[in-house]
Amino acid sequence: MTATTEKSFKRRLEGIVVSNKGEKTIIVKVSRRYKDKNYSKFVTSTKNYHAHDVDNKAGVGDLVQIIESRPYSKLKKWELIQIKQVQAVD
Repeated sequence: MTATTEKSFKRRLEGIVVSNKGEKTIIVKVSRRYKDKNYSKFVTSTKNYHAHDVDNKAGVGDLVQIIESRPYSKLKKWELIQIKQVQAVD
């Protein structure tokens, strides 16, 4: 396997950065929509993931893509791949 090929069995998620106050750590809020089986309504649920950001590039409000990785700490088991959309600073 070459260095440019990525393994496809790792989960990829997209979300918005909620916090970047940790050293090399960002917190990403990921939303998912599903249909409730009892009420037949669409429900949006959110979950926060701690991700490893090596260069501290991501800012609050950025749309980012994260991938599963080895555990960096107790909570940090995801890694930042790319920043899809940068939040404009006023």
